[in-house]
Amino acid sequence: MPYFDAASAAPLHPVARQALLAALDEGWADPARLYREGRQARLLLDAAREAAAEAVGCRADELVFTPSGTRALHSAVSGAAAGRRRVGRRLVVSAVEHSAVLHAAEAAAGAETVQVGVDRTGRVRPADFAAALAGEGQPRTGPESGGGGTALAALQSANHEVGTVQPVAEVADLCRAAGVPLLVDAAQSLAWGPVEGAWSLLAASAHKWGGPPGVGLLAVRKGTRYAPQEPADERESGRSPGFQNLPAIVAAAASLRAVRAEAAAEAARLSVLVDRIRAAVPRLVPDVEVVGHDRLRLPHLVTFSCLYVDGEALLTGLDRAGFSVSSGSSCTSSTLTPSHVLKAMGVLSEGNVRVSLPAGTSAADVDRFLDALPEVVAQVRAQLGAPTAVRGAGVGAGDEDPAEVEPAEVKAAEAEAAEAETPGTDAPEVAAEGLLVDSLGKRCPIPVIELAKVIGDVPVGGLVTVLSDDEAARLDIPAWCEMRAQEYVGERPAERGVAYLVRRRG
Repeated sequence: MPYFDAASAAPLHPVARQALLAALDEGWADPARLYREGRQARLLLDAAREAAAEAVGCRADELVFTPSGTRALHSAVSGAAAGRRRVGRRLVVSAVEHSAVLHAAEAAAGAETVQVGVDRTGRVRPADFAAALAGEGQPRTGPESGGGGTALAALQSANHEVGTVQPVAEVADLCRAAGVPLLVDAAQSLAWGPVEGAWSLLAASAHKWGGPPGVGLLAVRKGTRYAPQEPADERESGRSPGFQNLPAIVAAAASLRAVRAEAAAEAARLSVLVDRIRAAVPRLVPDVEVVGHDRLRLPHLVTFSCLYVDGEALLTGLDRAGFSVSSGSSCTSSTLTPSHVLKAMGVLSEGNVRVSLPAGTSAADVDRFLDALPEVVAQVRAQLGAPTAVRGAGVGAGDEDPAEVEPAEVKAAEAEAAEAETPGTDAPEVAAEGLLVDSLGKRCPIPVIELAKVIGDVPVGGLVTVLSDDEAARLDIPAWCEMRAQEYVGERPAERGVAYLVRRRG
């Protein structure tokens, strides 16, 4: 069964397994003790720290091991914010940071968080970051800082959901010129190479590169003001209290060195497979949007969103077909809220699939995935009573129409769904401004499906108003309009929920 979710957790690297087993025999003692077993454990810890620091690009005494990457990010934000409290309480972060950074910023005592927006590829503009460092014109959360300075900036090296690589080196130069330390979340990129630029703090997690879970690392470069916010502890420079999981740390450092040695060749190989997925999915699956930057991206990751599809149902269908993938979107029954990353990008959130290939993925595995995907999507759409899909974006005039290659059983299911009465989808009311679609109480992707079903019932230039209380509709209706060449007029408050106005353009 192909596993395509390396961005969540990469399979344990063979070197990590070997190092872990060896360290269980040699590294079980307390490395703080002076007897023989303690000295042996200390040698292993020091060697692991040296190897990890070399991969990160920092001094060994600047790096500590933590119980997870999330813990490293939390400690980095709280420690740096506290260490520079006299400078100011403003924390500048990109709008697509990992939730661990955003939650830590929210929890920082008295902090004012400024979020820097991104473009539709998920990439920040350095000029916008510079403006935010100066406290100019960006969305804020938390108490006002009273005109104080910026305590900390945070920018991921590459996005966890869509793989877009950020201009870290350029932003780091801006931060240095402004006298602001920069925290880099390097969890997704560290396996592929060091993070360039004059960053001040860096965090990462071993399970992202094929090390064992439960090991993170935090680097704080010399000269960075840092005040740990946990009770004092003698271990790990006071920045990560508690007894270290030394066997896991040894395995994490060994696997990081191993994946780095393989990175160039594996990146070139996986990038070809990702390019194949990026090109094939819009051709094979109607009404799909590939998101993220097409060039400035991680070599192993691709994300796409499908219209008229529930993300949870799609992932379940792919799992039944034998493929383990994940979704960057939270438009599922568990949270009922769209992904903050996709929301910041302004792209479609429904039916979101993230494919992240682990080392060793074969072209045959990718081909099998591309063979299975169209049928799974079509089945989910048929179950939801979605309108007949049209040719997806990226299909040229000479390309094969995906509808012509759908399996017979899928076409039959779609025909049966079209004839059946869909609960809760009565004929829309005719309002003074056009058609009124009442989607109150219905969740993603139903509001968009109901909009798509009636858009042809109004004349060109006519309006359709969709009433919805689903948070995802605020993102998905404008995204649908862009994909379907319709005009999104805007939104207005309604007695219940929000009214979204769409004008038919063709």
